[in-house]
Amino acid sequence: MFAVVSSENINTYHLPFNINYNSLSKPTQKQVDCLAQNIYHEAGRETREGQIAVALVTLNRLASGNYANDICGVVNQKTNGMCQFSWVCQPFFTTKQDNSLYNSIRDLAVYVVMNYDNMKDVTHGATYYHADYVNPQWGLPKTTQIGRHIFYKRYTDTQTMKKEKIGRAHV
Repeated sequence: MFAVVSSENINTYHLPFNINYNSLSKPTQKQVDCLAQNIYHEAGRETREGQIAVALVTLNRLASGNYANDICGVVNQKTNGMCQFSWVCQPFFTTKQDNSLYNSIRDLAVYVVMNYDNMKDVTHGATYYHADYVNPQWGLPKTTQIGRHIFYKRYTDTQTMKKEKIGRAHV
């Protein structure tokens, strides 16, 4: 497990954290892998900012306390039989197609997980997004658009969100 950075011990650490995937514990690697798969399938061909935005939505859901209790749970969660991330319910998406891209995204996933507490949230607290070519008519407040994704937040998610919940001890 990793230490949680707080205002009391922030000067102890050299931020941002740059940690190698192989130095993570096996349970933490599993959580990072789930996040990397989500980024890969949802935003693999987006800009780096778009990839980070998808990662942040995933972690914002975890931090809200209104979804699953870990990253893999958030990624694989179904509501009324519907996958929250469409690729999860489409088995042809489950294989890695571009190892170089996936490895880059996995490194990004490690970075985002380890630095989430101190990152600027480019989604402005979003817990939902969709591609710009669909209109799910959610009726949620839009926070931003990054690349091909439009981001939204649900008021009840952002009211309970505590970024420190993620911490390095909770992945």
